Amino acid sequence: MGYLGSERTTRRAVAEAKVVYRAGHRRRFRPWLPEPGLWFQWDYGDGPLVNGCKTWLWCAWLAWSRFRVVLPIRDKTLPTVIACIDVTLRRFGGVPTYGLSDNEKTLSVDHIARVAVRNPTMVEVGRYYGLTLASCVPADPQSKGGSEATVLSAAADLVPTDANLLPDYASFVEYRRACDEFCERVNARPHSVTRCPPIERLAQERERLHPLPAEPYTAAFGVTREVGKILPVINFEGGEYSVPDDYVAQTVWVRQQDDEIVIVHVGRDGAHEIARWEPTVPGQPRHDLSSLRTTTGGSAAPHAMCADARRSSVLGHRVGRSTVADQRSSGWHRAHPDQDDRRGGAGEDLRAEAGRSRVGDRSRTGSIC
Repeated sequence: MGYLGSERTTRRAVAEAKVVYRAGHRRRFRPWLPEPGLWFQWDYGDGPLVNGCKTWLWCAWLAWSRFRVVLPIRDKTLPTVIACIDVTLRRFGGVPTYGLSDNEKTLSVDHIARVAVRNPTMVEVGRYYGLTLASCVPADPQSKGGSEATVLSAAADLVPTDANLLPDYASFVEYRRACDEFCERVNARPHSVTRCPPIERLAQERERLHPLPAEPYTAAFGVTREVGKILPVINFEGGEYSVPDDYVAQTVWVRQQDDEIVIVHVGRDGAHEIARWEPTVPGQPRHDLSSLRTTTGGSAAPHAMCADARRSSVLGHRVGRSTVADQRSSGWHRAHPDQDDRRGGAGEDLRAEAGRSRVGDRSRTGSIC
């Protein structure tokens, strides 16, 4: 009849050809029944913009208990991955036998004859924790579907979009708090497969986990620095950088990563990044004034009050000396030579009084300086 077909008939022919092809080339799957204490998986998801900076989500889960850990991260570099592994294992309460992820360069640096070549540093990390690290087949999300599902649910609840109407995060601390609340919520409610809260199954799975090392693996975190006992600042390569006030007089780890200074604190719950700055030079400190607390009884901090007291006492001493010097340099003493000794005595009295005032200021402020 002269009819050559249309776009609809082409689609139908292609669909029939696909059905025939899949019948003989379909990928076959079998159910995976995880054993307790054997596997944990992790993956990454896109996070929101915080203060104009790109972030990511570290999403991990323990396969048997379905216990999930979601951590906010600023990058996917090797030190950050090591810190996330340590925090995740400490939340698990032990070390499973295997850890599975995709083929990021932090885990697998190359593939030779379809065999993954592990990052040497990650091999040392696995040996330190007693963890065997494995990677899935490249470009194959089906081989680690549990972590993929964790990424989807975490992104839906944590990343602000036009659909969920979540507000933007004002700071990275607020972003981290939201991730902690998400973990508490999903681990406390019954899972759709096991019909049991993951936190309850985790208590059973911990009996099969290996013990954790007392200290985290810190070789990749940089060098140690002591935070000041009064001001929460550290010095690194000549520059001064502030940290949150909660870490006064504690030890932190500092490293330069590309064009940023990264500061990490290692506590009982693992390693956490607490500050990140652009590099600076001596004389130009990097301070976050919002993290520097003041005294509750006034508007000035103790060290600022102490500095004001010293400044006023020194100024008073200088004024007393300059007044006597001005009188002696003027022509007044030439017309009254008999008053010269009296003026000298007055100058000594002023200096003595200024000295007593300075000692008094030190005694009154010595307890807070």
